[in-house]
This record gives sequence, C-alpha cells and structure tokens, in this order.
Amino acid sequence: MKKLTGSTICFIFSGLVVGAGVAVAQETMGPPPVLVIQREFLKPGKAGAVHEKSESQFVQAFTAAKWPTYYLAMTSMSGRSRALFMQGFESFAAWEKDSQAMQKNATLSAALDRINVGDGELQTEYEQSVYTFNPEGSLNAGSVVHSRYFDITQFKIKEGHHAEWMELVKMYHDGFAKVPNVNWALYESHFGQDNGGLYLVISKMTSLSEEDRGVGDFKKFAEVMGESGMKKLEELSASCIEWDQTNLFEFSPKMSYPDPDWVKADSFWKPKMATPAKTATP
Repeated sequence: MKKLTGSTICFIFSGLVVGAGVAVAQETMGPPPVLVIQREFLKPGKAGAVHEKSESQFVQAFTAAKWPTYYLAMTSMSGRSRALFMQGFESFAAWEKDSQAMQKNATLSAALDRINVGDGELQTEYEQSVYTFNPEGSLNAGSVVHSRYFDITQFKIKEGHHAEWMELVKMYHDGFAKVPNVNWALYESHFGQDNGGLYLVISKMTSLSEEDRGVGDFKKFAEVMGESGMKKLEELSASCIEWDQTNLFEFSPKMSYPDPDWVKADSFWKPKMATPAKTATP
C-alpha cells in the first residue's frame, strides 16, 4: 500500500466514505464519491504469505500513527497476479487534506518510504487510478463490511458513444431492479491508465455461490426485458463498448487497514495470529 498522492493536489468502499479525511464505517453509508485504487502486479512466487508479510508492515505503520483514513486490500483470483488497495473519500478536497496531513507526519512518511523499498522488490508493475461514483447507474450498492469478494468488470467505451452507454446502463439498471439480490456500484475513471471512457462495475459477494445464482438471475432479467429489450441491449453493446473484462478478487484482512467499527461488526477483519507451537518441558 503506497502513499496516496494526487495528480495535481500532491475507491471500499461502502463504509469507506471519508469525511474531511476521516473514514466512517456505518452500514447505512453508500460507496465513496471518490475512489482511489492502487494495483500492485506481483512477481511469480511473491504473492500469498510473502506479500502479506510485506503489506502487514504498512498496516502496522498506519496503526501506530492512529491514522484516521482506512483502506481495503484484495487479491486476484483470476487474471494476472496482483493486489488491489481501495481508499475512499467524500471529495477531492478531502483526499488533498489527507495527503497534506501525511506529508506533515515525518514519522509516518519515513516509515512508509522505508517499507516501500522492500515491497517494491516483490512487484513487476504498480499503478494508481482515481474513479468517481455514479449513483444513478448503481444498484443496491450497500455496505461491504460482511462481504468477502468483489466481482469487477471494466468497460471501455468507444469515443463519441457515451450517450448510448448511459442508455445501456439505464436498461440494465431498470431490468435488474426487478431481480432480487443483484447489486453493483458504477464508477467512472477520472485519472489514470486508459482514462477516458473507462468504467468499473463492482459487485460485492459474501460467497462464491452467488456466482452460481447469477446464471438464474440473468434468465430472470431476460424475461423482464423480453425479446425486443434483449435485442436492443445487444445493439447498444455492439455500438458503444470497445472492450470489457471481468475478474474476481478476494478481500485480504491481513493486508487491509479497516475502520475499528468494521472489526467490531465482523471478526473477519481481525485476522487470527498463528499460535506458537508448545515445546515439551525437559
């Protein structure tokens, strides 16, 4: 988890909404208006326990500093080996305030700089992107405090086809609104790689069994839309989507720095420490 720096000012999530740089974990809160996502692509053999040990040093540094801004970590279950770190803010001004406060904290900044050296040795690539939340295009985007996975789909929209994309989003939203248990949060890229026409659709899951249920959910959706509606969806998709990709991620409590209220709400966010083996008394 690197130090977060803004593009020009020197993301999870539900419950990671930040007020003036301070995250609050109330389950009634929705996704943060501004979401910062860091991606660390890992060398072969450097994922798992090796990366967890490195990232735990960042968590310890933030804990020691009693830093009031929190983040979630997750690891890939498909695609290239990588870890995502999401941090949310109520505004770009809140992000700036948090960044400036971190720069003034010499002890924390020095610790993060030192840890970054070792953590960087595990990576092949690193990037940071910033997204803004689209509430109208989202559906049932509630708290993720009890979730265990994110299903994240990237959509790259063709230049000049934004209106068609938003029409497509509305059709999916209105159709799936009639299907129980379906959820997603829609984010648009503001800064970062592939910026301009890049969207994220993030769905939370408590179990992978929800992926099995998804097949049935889509059948219900197709029934709601009818033959003409599904044909319209296909036409709009072909017209406005340049490419899309879906991947699965699992939350990592050992690499996350969650709000203490999250730990109280769900012990999952407080990973158990290994118990040392007892030795026989001579």
